[in-house]
Amino acid sequence: MISPLAYIHPEAQIGNHVTIEPFAMVHKDTVIGDRTWIGSHACILDGARIGKNCKIFQGAVISGVPQDLKFAGEITTAEIGDNSVIREFVTINRGTIDKFKTVIGKNCLIMAYVHAGHDCIVGNNVIIGNATQLAGHVIVDDFAIFGGSCAVQQFIKIGAHSYIAGGSLIRKDIPPFVKAGREPVSYVGVNSVGLRRRGYTNEQISDIQETYRYLYLRKMNNSKALEIIENQIRPSEERDEIVNFVRNSERGVMKGVYQD
Repeated sequence: MISPLAYIHPEAQIGNHVTIEPFAMVHKDTVIGDRTWIGSHACILDGARIGKNCKIFQGAVISGVPQDLKFAGEITTAEIGDNSVIREFVTINRGTIDKFKTVIGKNCLIMAYVHAGHDCIVGNNVIIGNATQLAGHVIVDDFAIFGGSCAVQQFIKIGAHSYIAGGSLIRKDIPPFVKAGREPVSYVGVNSVGLRRRGYTNEQISDIQETYRYLYLRKMNNSKALEIIENQIRPSEERDEIVNFVRNSERGVMKGVYQD
């Protein structure tokens, strides 16, 4: 059902069985997938590409103009994958000339007052807690979880299956499979509970833990730790994902609690 009190541009592409509540706004260059629900006072602006079965709650603003002084009006998008939930007053800015798009993946839960800046790429099955702020160009891999009120500096990368404690200030990359917390944000263990919930075996989790012992608990630099890991820990997708993440980090990865 589309309320007669909503503003819908006649050229907006609206799928089947879409619900748009009173006083929502849907602009011209937009696409809304089948069975999506748009709440009252939500603003779906030019460049929005919203998938199927999404819920966009009251007051959210999707595809706002980037908060970037270099933005010159280029045609860009803000994309939201199928089955994602965008809660109240979330703001998701569209991309710039860097990536030409901002992306929220499939099956994500983006809680109230979250901001995702321009050119952020958020993977699938990600949960972002209330009032967390992602600056521009942040990359978040699948199944990452943020507690509320985190602040993420621009160009940071967050690894898959990581858990970040609420209130964290994130200035360095967060590797996959870890728990991160404290100030400054630091390694505080492997996210073993989350991994078990997603079907990882005890053997896989043990290998991940052993990998991080070399990186964070044995007081050696990353280059030496990676060399030992590749020589002494049996090859696996998880081991290689960790090694490649740390080796390719441009900002550098967070420290451990016991590292200087």
